[in-house]
Amino acid sequence: MDTGIFPIRFWTDFEQQFQSQFFPVNAEVDAINTLEEFSYYQGNRTVNDYLDSFLILTSDARYTDPQTLVVKFRQGLKLNIQSQIATMLFGRPADTDPEAWYAAAWRIDQARLANKAFQSTLRLTTTAPTCPAPSQSTPFSMLCLPLSAPPPIPPRPPPPIPSGGTPMDVDTVRKTCSLPLCRCYRCGEANHLVRDCPHRLDI
Repeated sequence: MDTGIFPIRFWTDFEQQFQSQFFPVNAEVDAINTLEEFSYYQGNRTVNDYLDSFLILTSDARYTDPQTLVVKFRQGLKLNIQSQIATMLFGRPADTDPEAWYAAAWRIDQARLANKAFQSTLRLTTTAPTCPAPSQSTPFSMLCLPLSAPPPIPPRPPPPIPSGGTPMDVDTVRKTCSLPLCRCYRCGEANHLVRDCPHRLDI
């Protein structure tokens, strides 16, 4: 018969009643057995997820020895993470300091995740864009237009010839005027021009 009086007077009594009703009877034994198998290993999980489940298991198993905690945590870590921690030249955590092992594993995993995000961004920027098939509803700004070839570079014109001629022009003209057709218009003689006429100073 319900008398209206709460039967539990102390908090410790409430904890015992709660655990007996909602927790398995052999929680400690189950946790110990799990830590002796491979199912608690990190696998494809992040260090955060692995650490959360590991702390729950060690708490249920009532593991308090620091060296035992380090050994179990190290066994479950990914091989590359635990190898990096174990071979650190400076700042390597002691095998009796589980908190230092937790922090070192977390830092390494965060660096790995940041590098993975950087590499995925780099691959996106270096991949050539794919052109979707155009349709009537495709806006003009979304079309992949072919790039036009740059205009050809016109050839450079030859440098202009000075009006005064080059120093070799006179010699060239004199060589060509050695023919009988080259005749002076002043004296009528051949083989020279008017400007080279020996009679141009005659009165």
